Amino acid sequence: MQYGICPLSVIPVRQITDHGGEMITQLLYGDHFKVLEQQKKWSRIRIAFDNSEGWVSNDQITLIQEADFKAIEESKESKFITDLVAFAATETEVLIPLVIGSNVGHLHLFSHRYEGAHSCGVKGKDQLVATALLYLNAPHLKGGKTPFGLDCSGFAQMVYRINGHHLLRSALEQSTQGEALSFIEESEAGDLAFFDDKEGTIDHVGIILKNNYIIHVHGKVRIDRLDHTGIFNTEIGNYSHKLRVIKKIVQ
Repeated sequence: MQYGICPLSVIPVRQITDHGGEMITQLLYGDHFKVLEQQKKWSRIRIAFDNSEGWVSNDQITLIQEADFKAIEESKESKFITDLVAFAATETEVLIPLVIGSNVGHLHLFSHRYEGAHSCGVKGKDQLVATALLYLNAPHLKGGKTPFGLDCSGFAQMVYRINGHHLLRSALEQSTQGEALSFIEESEAGDLAFFDDKEGTIDHVGIILKNNYIIHVHGKVRIDRLDHTGIFNTEIGNYSHKLRVIKKIVQ
């Protein structure tokens, strides 16, 4: 078994071994992973944070020793950038652009330096909304996890991750976590609302705000009304998503 870490700001993780293949998720700087299969130009990986699997280009990743991988797994040193955009510096003072949610807790593996704002440890539920609002107007990008493009579940995952809470990658997977609530009135700001398609499959998630609002990704990160039926989009004068379940992940 081989192991690796993301040395760049963002690396696409694709469904197939082709740069034109569907991007299913992304690695952010400092994300570590197992290498399940290695070809000449591509490697199939499993991301340690959420067990997502896909293909990455070999010329974009850095392999690390098993001991380093285990040390990261056992460490409590995860430090997530809290600025939308920041920079790390190499030993020769070359700047590396980084995005919010990047893990700068293991800089020694790159001999990089970072002196900006970061979050470590578990934060209170009240911090989730403040983090979510930083992403307002970020465009939708399937498989994305950054303020320059992200999908609904990537948005929820990153907001929770920055505050020290663990969410899986897809909306369907996330809907298996936490405690189900019977009514919207039982929910609090920071809880998750899940929505399903015509076939009944959960395919959308958003973060509940106060006063019956929700922040979610629909074209962009936006705030809409939420009621027992679902998300009401005032721009189109209709419901854009049908409510399935509300989950409390953080008490």
